[in-house]
Amino acid sequence: MSMINAWAAKSAKGKFEPYQYDPGPIGPEEVDVEVEYCGVCHSDLSMWDNEWGITTYPFVPGHEAIGKVVALGEIAREKGLKPGQRVGVGWNAYSCLYCDNCLKGEQQLCTTVQPTIVAHHGAFAQQVRSHWVWAVPVPEGVDPSSAGPLLCGGITVFSPLIDRNIVPTDKVGVFGIGGLGHMAIKFMKAWGCEVTAFTSSSKKYEEARAFGAAHAVSSTDAEQLKQLSGTFDFIVIAVNVSLDWENIISLLKPGGKLHLVGAVTEPIPVHAMSLILGKKEISGSPTGSRSQIDQMFRFAEHHKIMPKVEHFPMSRINEAMEHLRAGKANYRIVLDADF
Repeated sequence: MSMINAWAAKSAKGKFEPYQYDPGPIGPEEVDVEVEYCGVCHSDLSMWDNEWGITTYPFVPGHEAIGKVVALGEIAREKGLKPGQRVGVGWNAYSCLYCDNCLKGEQQLCTTVQPTIVAHHGAFAQQVRSHWVWAVPVPEGVDPSSAGPLLCGGITVFSPLIDRNIVPTDKVGVFGIGGLGHMAIKFMKAWGCEVTAFTSSSKKYEEARAFGAAHAVSSTDAEQLKQLSGTFDFIVIAVNVSLDWENIISLLKPGGKLHLVGAVTEPIPVHAMSLILGKKEISGSPTGSRSQIDQMFRFAEHHKIMPKVEHFPMSRINEAMEHLRAGKANYRIVLDADF
């Protein structure tokens, strides 16, 4: 097997440098994908910094890959994939397919799930390897140059619409109009919902409306939040910062649902009676199942939904990562493979 060229950091926050590794022989259920494009996610930044304490070095990030199948194991050949087919590989690279969660169709909750960038070389590279179930065919009507962020951020905000039984008549809110939140607005608008965008930046009001929000509101103005008390069927938290949780929970109608997809780093204070008396729910979720990713791609194709992205050559990875760290991404970054 020939060596794979990649970009790797040798330490937390260390500069990304050219790196080569031998992937070894392809396994019977594995797929090798030649990377064309790869989105840059905040999780790549967190892993690079070893913020979660699980990073191994040299670290090759990248879990929003779009590319073409270049090799298939003997079992993977029988699973509908063909050489040259364009596929995407997201946050997960392997699932066992025999644990209870896998058998229920929730492969993202597999008891031995292998994330693409945790103890595994990611897609800031010429090639990335995954189990066949996570090599997801990309529909013809989906722009491959912009589709990468759908495989992590996109499915993270799309799957709750299915899991939490959101219907088109629901009034929904999105807190945080960034990499996750702007995609949430687009999907919820196309789902048929009336969407309110909550943001700490008034400069984002017009953009939020352009993404499909019917209303844009300050997320930090307690008086504005109180005026909307009891309004929403469903609220998504798409940021990882502390918020005015008591006022946010009060925004929910009886039976309303508060759902977290942003990795809030501190405990969330909750008064039990505010949930009990209103029959309200708080939940969270990671990405989504393989079938949900397929659904998301079909939905995005049908409604012409794409994340807003800016491109960097992969050789400018250090510049791209610092651009993200500085909060300058507009709204997602995609690296174009240029090995």
